[in-house]
Amino acid sequence: MKEITAPKSEVRTKLLDAALRAIRSRGYTATTVDEICRLAGVSKGSFFHYFPDKEALAVAAAEHFSTGAAAMFADARYRSEADARERALQYVDLRAAMLAGDFADFTCLLGTMVQETYATHPAIREACDEGIRVHADDVAHDLEAAKRAYAPDAPWTAQSMALFTQAVIQGAFILAKAHDDPAVGADCIAHLRRYLETQLPNTSTDDGENHHATEREFPR
Repeated sequence: MKEITAPKSEVRTKLLDAALRAIRSRGYTATTVDEICRLAGVSKGSFFHYFPDKEALAVAAAEHFSTGAAAMFADARYRSEADARERALQYVDLRAAMLAGDFADFTCLLGTMVQETYATHPAIREACDEGIRVHADDVAHDLEAAKRAYAPDAPWTAQSMALFTQAVIQGAFILAKAHDDPAVGADCIAHLRRYLETQLPNTSTDDGENHHATEREFPR
């Protein structure tokens, strides 16, 4: 009987998923090719068929992680909110709610890898930077619309504020690990929400209407 083998694309995806689990749990340096193969259930020969080395896998894993995250956030409930300010705040709420379970389940692969590799593996650093910036650009879309409506004269830019949100979230992951308590990270992100509320003041009147906003932009 002919042996049934997994499609090539499925084997590659298994390796990438295994890399995500291993690196988020143990870090890039401590993760070995042997461990990734074991988690993926594939041979070492299969690994080298798709990737010349662990660094190449890490670069591909960064893109794989970013693609999955983009799809998840694209389908998130906050996207249906008509008001850009509310979308921005609910995005932060979602990030706080995600801090549950094992650290490897909610920490960012990009932030984990770049802390280890920024000076030693430029290709990985660039891949992580690209993923973080692309996600920040997505967040900036809502912040730009919210700024126009609620704080048109504020001195900050939507892009800089979006990068600030990512800095707080990545820092929250680090503190959660240091304290061995996801609640510490969630508290940090709650502070981020309160800060955004001050930067996007909602001057609604008693009739429930927002007279400060000058536009209402619907999500993409």
